[in-house]
Amino acid sequence: MQAKDAIRYALTSTQNMLGMFLGDLSDADLLVRPAPNANHIAWQLGHLISSEQRLSSVIPGAKLVELPAGFADRHTKETSAIDPPKGFGTKDEYVSLFKKTREATLATLADMSDAMLDKPTQGQMKDFAPTLGDLLILVANHTLMHMGQFTVVRRKLGKPVLF
Repeated sequence: MQAKDAIRYALTSTQNMLGMFLGDLSDADLLVRPAPNANHIAWQLGHLISSEQRLSSVIPGAKLVELPAGFADRHTKETSAIDPPKGFGTKDEYVSLFKKTREATLATLADMSDAMLDKPTQGQMKDFAPTLGDLLILVANHTLMHMGQFTVVRRKLGKPVLF
């Protein structure tokens, strides 16, 4: 297995798991907070999509998806605290946009050489993810970290345990 294969696996497996975790949730379920002041899934999905776009944008030649107007602004730290939640999308909208965003990230990875994966990351993420390869692994891990938070909402709603 080569580095690109491992990164591709991490990105596709977290995308597939995201679909599993969301599969039996309704639009209303996405707005349930697992605890007071905790982020609901709708906000987290918007955050994941916006973050993936922002992180991928530092990769030279990155393939990016145009987000709907105002999308990133609806998923800021400030909007996460709006109670009751309003202005968030539907599950289908989030799933579709996440899929398009992840496909763009995978297309960016496909165009990268092994040497490019070792190039230093520029900007604010350089200390957290020193190389472009590290940055792409961070994208997959970020998705997985938020899915861990989804499991708490799933338990609160009485949904089946998936793992």
